[in-house]
Amino acid sequence: MRQIPDEYRTYWSQHGAQRRQEFTSGESGWIRDLAPEIALNASMTELLGALRERLGEARFRQCLDPEYRVESPVAHQQDGHWLRRCHMAGVNVRTVGSFWNVLKYALTLPGHIQGVHLLPIWEPGVVGSLYGMASWQLNPEFFDHEAAAAFPDLRSPEAQLVVVINFLHALGKVVGMDVIPHTDRYSEMVLANPDHFEWIRRKDTFIISHREYLHEEVQGAITDWLRERGPALSAYGMVGGLWELSEENRLKLFFGHPDDHAGRRDRRVDLVDWLYHRGLEPAPATMAPPYRGLEVDPSPEAMTVDDAGRVWRDYRITEPEEMSRVFGPLTRYKLYGRKRDNAEWEIDFDQPRRWVWDYLTGHYAEQQRRYNFDFMRGDMSHVQMRPAGVPDPVPDFYDPLRAVKERIAERVPHFAYFAESFLTEPDFMAYGDEVEHLKASLAEVTLGNLQSMVPGDEEFMEAFADYLKIQRSSTVTPAWTVITGDKDDPRFDHFHHHGEVARMFTGLFLGRMPLYFSLGFEQRDRHFSRVANEYYSKLYVFQETRGDKAVSGPFQWGNNFSLFGALNRLHGFAAEQLPRLDEAMDFPVYPFEAGRGTAGAGSSPGGQAVWWIRPALDGSGSFLFVVNFHPRPISEVLEDGLAEFTSAELLYDADEEHPTTTNSLEGGISIEGLREARCYWLK
Repeated sequence: MRQIPDEYRTYWSQHGAQRRQEFTSGESGWIRDLAPEIALNASMTELLGALRERLGEARFRQCLDPEYRVESPVAHQQDGHWLRRCHMAGVNVRTVGSFWNVLKYALTLPGHIQGVHLLPIWEPGVVGSLYGMASWQLNPEFFDHEAAAAFPDLRSPEAQLVVVINFLHALGKVVGMDVIPHTDRYSEMVLANPDHFEWIRRKDTFIISHREYLHEEVQGAITDWLRERGPALSAYGMVGGLWELSEENRLKLFFGHPDDHAGRRDRRVDLVDWLYHRGLEPAPATMAPPYRGLEVDPSPEAMTVDDAGRVWRDYRITEPEEMSRVFGPLTRYKLYGRKRDNAEWEIDFDQPRRWVWDYLTGHYAEQQRRYNFDFMRGDMSHVQMRPAGVPDPVPDFYDPLRAVKERIAERVPHFAYFAESFLTEPDFMAYGDEVEHLKASLAEVTLGNLQSMVPGDEEFMEAFADYLKIQRSSTVTPAWTVITGDKDDPRFDHFHHHGEVARMFTGLFLGRMPLYFSLGFEQRDRHFSRVANEYYSKLYVFQETRGDKAVSGPFQWGNNFSLFGALNRLHGFAAEQLPRLDEAMDFPVYPFEAGRGTAGAGSSPGGQAVWWIRPALDGSGSFLFVVNFHPRPISEVLEDGLAEFTSAELLYDADEEHPTTTNSLEGGISIEGLREARCYWLK
């Protein structure tokens, strides 16, 4: 594994104390130039000392109390619109090791990166997938033993997460959770509530039943298993019918005490085996039209034999379209009834199963209440299964993620919704138009798909122009997404061979879209060939021990300290200039919106530069931001939007430290040798 360069170690040994003092005194919103690896190796004494000095003793003590909730920095907001301006970093807790280490990492995030989005934090199921929730218990992997040893009140992952979010709030950060409208196929949610999910009966390569009320047979089989095996905790024996008990007591009967992770796992595996031998399986989750209509894939490569000798089969859509997918490890909540006993896999959207909606929204509302989250990232927000598209008017039981947001917002009005949707063409990833679906779902921000494109190519530039149109005309705002935990993957290395600073610069200063990036981007190497799996954060979404996705050991940070230095310099400039910018969002971005929006997606710009002008808050001048997303430097003359100005002073150049220069603007401004990004002061 690679080592931190000696040059950086020398720099930090000489300047680290000063950077720390700038943070603790409040002069800086973060510990500038602190590499995440160094931060994660900080001792408890170093971390607590920095936080105590920054926050003061009284505030520090409040944060350390797991019974106390530090007020969110956006608690005064009356709705979730603040998210449209919130720059965010996504954190897979598994890559840093514990909730406590999220706090250490946050010390490296500038103050203008206000949002911290935590990838799923719950106990995972098959192959350890974070997106396959096995229970509502927090993932025990994320428990920090050092924190527990230092503070007796922090001897559970729940207490540690509360305290970490307290500190993040006190530092001015907002914190988001993932909301996932599906679970692991054999999660505790599924086994304790069979009627909340869709079931099939399989015999070898054939589905022999998928009738609407098959869950009743599952309930009977589980009752038989419990009689045969006996309760895990006899004190929670049945009073009345098993399925009339509270979920909490049913889970204790089935699997035991919540803190007994190994015992619960063993009981769950035994129950899965019981159902397997009766051919009963939860229906796997699907993605993209037509969504419905399943069959067993009979091919040999679609068969898996587990360690106990059980033969599992993959499923496929009977009449697939281009993006149709079946996710074998996952199952979706059954939110609606079925037509004609599900004979043709047809959903009856006029028959919402209200108790399932209440269960899903209630549990996520409880997670928000317990840990004090500020926003949600909705997983698979693009799912819209109505073949006719978004109904008009939008019904009450339209979308589960909307329902979660609305339920939480009843008590927490500022709670916001960040949607995972890729803004594809209608009827491609979802039935109907994705933007209309997101509007109907009450999302403030959507992820978009810029992270899945090569910066500067035609697809990227067209998407940029299209997102500007959406932002200007819609209630949902596309994010300026640089990279996500799902895209830090060897298959997508070619998206990150150039343009890292240009992307970050645009996200910080564009003002019309919030920036999103994921942990690890700060030092990500340019991989021109595949490197070891431990350098890809996507492969820590799972816990594969064999095959192409297997990792051994902890996540490894890249060695791109050239990028790290360039981004730190950019963040230093942003910290100085962002407070000076007028927050108005109606300025055009050239060349896409020359004439204020007359050009749109697909327009062909005459040059390769992208630029925009934002006035200073005090009215003393304006800032010109110019970006080149292409791998080679460009030179051209910019004219649009510059007629009222007479001079341009260079404030920042991503390529190198330029001396301060002033250019005349007669006939426009000549941009020579622009590599990634520049900022000028216009008067």
